[in-house]
Amino acid sequence: MAYDALEQLASLAGIAVDWADANGLPQRVQPVVLQRVLAALGHPADSDEHIAHSTQALKQAQQGSQLPPMLTVDYGQPLALARWCGPGTPCRVLQEDGAQVELRLDEQAQLPGMLPVGYHQVEIDGRDFTMAVAPAHCYSAQEVVGSDAPRLWGLGAQLYSLRRPGDGGFGDMQALEALARAAGQRGADALAISPIHAMFSSDTERYSPYSPSSRLFLNSLYASPASVLGADAVRSAIERTGLGRSLSELEKLDLVDWPAAAGAKQVLLRSLFDEFQANDSPLHEDLRQFRHTGGQALENHCRFEALQADHARRGQPQDWRQWAAPLREPRSEEVAAFAQEHADEVAYYAFCQWLIARSLENAQRTAKASGMRVGLVADLAVGADGAGSQAWGRQDELLASLTVGAPPDILNRAGQSWGISAFSPQGLVRHGYRAFIEMLRANFAHAGGLRIDHVLGLNRLWVIPQGDSPRDGAYLHYPLDDMLRLLALESQRHRAIVLGEDLGTVPEGLREKLAARRILGMRVLLFEQHHTGQFKRLEEWPDNALATSTTHDLAPLKGWWRANDIDWSHRLGLIDDTVERDWRQSRELERQGLRQALAQDEQTFQEDLHTPEGDEADPIIDASVRFLGHTRAPLVLLPVEDALGLVEAPNLPGTVDTHPNWRRRLPLPCEVLLDDPHAARRLELLAAARQQAQERDR
Repeated sequence: MAYDALEQLASLAGIAVDWADANGLPQRVQPVVLQRVLAALGHPADSDEHIAHSTQALKQAQQGSQLPPMLTVDYGQPLALARWCGPGTPCRVLQEDGAQVELRLDEQAQLPGMLPVGYHQVEIDGRDFTMAVAPAHCYSAQEVVGSDAPRLWGLGAQLYSLRRPGDGGFGDMQALEALARAAGQRGADALAISPIHAMFSSDTERYSPYSPSSRLFLNSLYASPASVLGADAVRSAIERTGLGRSLSELEKLDLVDWPAAAGAKQVLLRSLFDEFQANDSPLHEDLRQFRHTGGQALENHCRFEALQADHARRGQPQDWRQWAAPLREPRSEEVAAFAQEHADEVAYYAFCQWLIARSLENAQRTAKASGMRVGLVADLAVGADGAGSQAWGRQDELLASLTVGAPPDILNRAGQSWGISAFSPQGLVRHGYRAFIEMLRANFAHAGGLRIDHVLGLNRLWVIPQGDSPRDGAYLHYPLDDMLRLLALESQRHRAIVLGEDLGTVPEGLREKLAARRILGMRVLLFEQHHTGQFKRLEEWPDNALATSTTHDLAPLKGWWRANDIDWSHRLGLIDDTVERDWRQSRELERQGLRQALAQDEQTFQEDLHTPEGDEADPIIDASVRFLGHTRAPLVLLPVEDALGLVEAPNLPGTVDTHPNWRRRLPLPCEVLLDDPHAARRLELLAAARQQAQERDR
């Protein structure tokens, strides 16, 4: 086989043949891996003949004369069209506002940069395309406060962990409203929450918020029906279903029992739907409008939910890739016939989506009314499960036969496979970025900010063929500039800030590109070390990234201080004795280094670190909170776990059932959570430190 030709094909397809690992060492993807990844991308490469054919097809697609459905450009910049048209070619532009403009391409065959920000329809030489004109940057923290040096602060919470009386075993939008109200009253500007993407209604064992069925829709389990339908309707449904006792028992648990709690909530939702259908409610028109606005995308999701539930009832595979061929195609006559036959079932899932959307809308309204300048910050997962609704409905734009992960590195020597699929770069271009834009709009809809998990995925993703080891993957590149322009455009339209989780091996120059678009990076106190134990000084923290103490994949500060994460890894056999010994030695150096770093902030040292009473970790947490508040970060987010001084982490990477991932509940109801003495003190410390930082940098 001609390996040079194989590598040329891989490069044409956006696959990086050569890459650098976490240690900066050069690596090269093996030919057999290239072949498997290329095949999953739709470019057969298992013979010289196939390589030649795939190469020719790719070149024709990339160099052909057919205009793509969408082209993007920055505001004020000309759009180069020489590949498709000659100088002086006349064109007609129908602007988004309805105005029509007649233009000619200049001598370089460029469309002059005179169009306003927005999506415009361009007709040229008998062809047409959408032109997306992007603003210079995303809606920013500077615009939120009207200042060049914003010093915002807020809390971070795992939504399912929240408590309220009558919650039935896990947090929901009603609990979120209570927390938002309490946080806003204490001066918080933002409340960041875990992902609330649509999960698998027919499989309650799948509850990781980062492995959703769809990033276009919401997890209806989090709906607060009382805030939409009224408390009386919910009480009546509980009485009809006899759920009162089981909901009460589930509410008392320290860990979410997802199968039981989700099952009970679905019974409740079904009863509410049946009653809603039977009665003449003025809300029927709102639901009808919701379904109309949701269009075919919402209809497809609801049909998928009904189809998957039907397969589950009959004991058949729930993975659509294993369904009968006609049902694998959303636009097939068989799917339409199923939807007609099961119209009530499809309507039920639409009702659930309506409930959660209106509940989330209420929660954001409450957050803003409480005084928050940002409000809710939604979390966008890096991908969706290949067996889920989004992959089924957008097959041309998602890579259902590849999974996303990470190559082997210092912390994960075997690499990681996250079990999720990502967008197809070529599919996005081919369809005018339709799936990307609709996903952004769905997640910006009821939020003042959006955290993009693994924002590095806008540039490249480590993709692995289904069933292969994470080692046998490759980096797949994405049209970064186009995606950043569209992100900036949608961010400004929704007046929502953008946070990019840029941890890990960051490609050279990416952070600079993100900063230029005012996408805030992420700096975690426990990671901000030059080397083990040498933490960065206060003045070394940047002004273009949010600051936080820890993440959902790390131990909270108190757990970190006590080496609880090391204890868990030892207990579960994730590390051997040598690794454990080295890790504990490193942790001791880090504890000493953190003390020294915190002591650099003179006020922190004097007021917090010399506190002699209580748990030795408590003054360290207090000092850390004050330290973070004094940084130049435009936004500081304090996880609720650190506000309370908890020990256990929400998630332990590398585990599934042996650690209670995504199940831990907070110890107090949201109405009184921030009255906890530790939480109240730390929020006061953070608010005061942010004010001091504002005055210092004014």
